Amino acid sequence: MDMANLTWLYGQPQAHGVLKANPEDFVVVEDLGFTPDGEGEHLLVNIRKNGCNTQFVADYLAKFAGIHARSVSYAGLKDRHAVTEQWFCLHLPGKESPDFTHFALEGCEVLQAVRHLRKLRIGTLKGNDFILVLRHISDRQDVEQRLQAIAAGGVPNYFGSQRFGRGGNNLIMARRWAKDEIRVKERSKRSFYLSASRSALFNLITSQRLANQQQRTVLEGDALQLAGRGSWFVAKSEELVGLQQRLDAGELLITAPLPGDGEPGTVGEALKFEQQCLAEQHELLTLLKRERVEPARRALLLQPQKLLWNWWDDVTVELRFWLPAGSFATSVVREIMQQDNSDADITE
Repeated sequence: MDMANLTWLYGQPQAHGVLKANPEDFVVVEDLGFTPDGEGEHLLVNIRKNGCNTQFVADYLAKFAGIHARSVSYAGLKDRHAVTEQWFCLHLPGKESPDFTHFALEGCEVLQAVRHLRKLRIGTLKGNDFILVLRHISDRQDVEQRLQAIAAGGVPNYFGSQRFGRGGNNLIMARRWAKDEIRVKERSKRSFYLSASRSALFNLITSQRLANQQQRTVLEGDALQLAGRGSWFVAKSEELVGLQQRLDAGELLITAPLPGDGEPGTVGEALKFEQQCLAEQHELLTLLKRERVEPARRALLLQPQKLLWNWWDDVTVELRFWLPAGSFATSVVREIMQQDNSDADITE
């Protein structure tokens, strides 16, 4: 998917700059949202890594602990070319915890190991703390104005380009799969291709909503999410005035669909708008229904929490913020500047 075709919330940035001139310029710290139990047959291991991808570390942990690779899990993928603090979960029923004083993997450091009652699964994460350094910025004034705007109004909650694979390959393969040009048996590939498909459709609808300047306007039939929660409800025509006030106050969020095999959640005017956006997406929609993917909703806009920035000089700024799980730091950076390099985080 070409991210350059998606609508910007504040217009296309004037400034150019570099994200991740080196791995230390992109720091991610997982926020589990809970404290490990201190007991149980699972061992949660917190690792700071640099230069290693998530699955590589998981495989090494399995060998180190003498368990099957399937017995090691994690909450989400993290980029190899970044400094990340990430939790891994080792299933050790009836086994002693390994002695991590002997753990030796280049680029990795064990920060903590503690027992837990439940398995750490994909998505079992509250969010991530980010520290990013943007370098070689060509227009400090434009970036400063955009940071102030983002602090007040957030950014589009787009799925980042990394969701679609290098060169958009995941989406390309999904379309081939949809047309029965290929068969996809490998579980991980099926997951990547289906995820890319529904993510692309979400981005498409969100972009059009922004283009219509209706990202903060409640439509009849909209699916509205309670801020900070996953539950949502449908906006009825007789309630629009009150719902608009709650939206303006930050109590509610407008959502866009992650299509699948089932009802999208919207009705009336909002449903008509979404159907118009997807009118030419028959292939991907058919694939998602054929593979029985469960539909879901996702907020149109994303508000970075605890957003702070510090100018080191006129061309370098450090950003600090927190995002909920499933959100992309690159979608924040996209609203700030045009990148002169294409390295992207894989943080979900």
